[in-house]
This record gives sequence, structure tokens and C-alpha cells, in this order.
Amino acid sequence: MNVHNVEFVKSAASREGFINDGLPQIVFAGRSNVGKSSVINKLLGRRDIARTSSSPGKTVHANYFRVDGKAYYVDLPGYGYAKVSKKERDRWSDLMEAFFSDAGRISLGVMIVDARHKPTADDVTMAGWFKGTGCNFVVVANKVDKVKKSELDAVIPRVRETLGLPQSSAVIAFSALDGTNREVLLDYITDAVNSPA
Repeated sequence: MNVHNVEFVKSAASREGFINDGLPQIVFAGRSNVGKSSVINKLLGRRDIARTSSSPGKTVHANYFRVDGKAYYVDLPGYGYAKVSKKERDRWSDLMEAFFSDAGRISLGVMIVDARHKPTADDVTMAGWFKGTGCNFVVVANKVDKVKKSELDAVIPRVRETLGLPQSSAVIAFSALDGTNREVLLDYITDAVNSPA
């Protein structure tokens, strides 16, 4: 799959806008300031296909990107950002719940956490949503470029323990800045696209 052949398709603000055309969907989720859009851009080899911002909380819809005509990358709204209204947070929550309620929608979940910190309660909730769908999902510990070398070995065990993941679940140390383990994550995505559930 040529990840450089990508086009933005649409933003969905409600269940009615979700795409269900049979193509595999690679679904990205994470906290508002975890670098989710930067991870997507790094995977696609683009600087700005997914919107990034110094202000968290800019992704407020489910954004669909069609990759090589073979799959969608779906950028879900970030969660856990306090500096928005309760009404807006509730709207995001309703959108996410609607998205995850459709069993079989997700070919592969890519949940992004901050490698520098223990996953939050919101991260634990998101992991529970992915587990509840029964879909395959991987956890990406982003920003390892900002972790001290002496602390790197503790990152993956801490993520795995906090999120309650078995040893069989993939946790990938990643950097959207320098591309650490980009190819590893792309391999998981390619497998999901070629062998959809």
C-alpha cells in the first residue's frame, strides 16, 4: 500500500456521517495533546494532511483519509482536554460512543499515549472501548524521543500494566518527530488492511 497516495475525504460530526463502504478502517485515538495528528502525518510521510496545532483539542470530528484507495485512516477527536466547554466534551463523547458502538467497524485500532507519563484514567477508558469492540488494536507510546535513555526500559511495561494489556498485545515505542518504529507500526497496519476481520 502506497501510504503517500492519500486524500482527505470528509469530517463526520455524527453517526450519520460515518463511512461504511467496506474498506478497512485504521482508527487513531488518543488524548488531545498526545501528538495523534503528528503520528498520522509521520506514517503518511506528509507534514500537514492531518491538522496539528499547538492548541490541543483541534480535532472535533471523525476525520477520514483514504490511503491508496485501499483503506481509511480515521482520526478521532482527542479526549481528556479540560479547556473546552462541558457541552463540547459531551458532544465529543457522544460521537465516540456512536463510533465504537458499531461492532466490526474497526480493522485496527491505534491508541496513542504519551511515553513520558503513566497513561491517564481517560486512556484506560479508551483502551476499554477498543477491547469492547473485539477489534485488534495496538498501543503507540509516542514521544519516546523526549524520554531519558535511563527511563526507556520502563515505558512499555508501565503502559501495558496501566492499561491492563496482556503480553500478546502490541505496545510500540514511537516518535512522530524522528520516525522511531514507523515501519513497525506500518507493518501492523498493512497486515490489518490485507487481512481485514
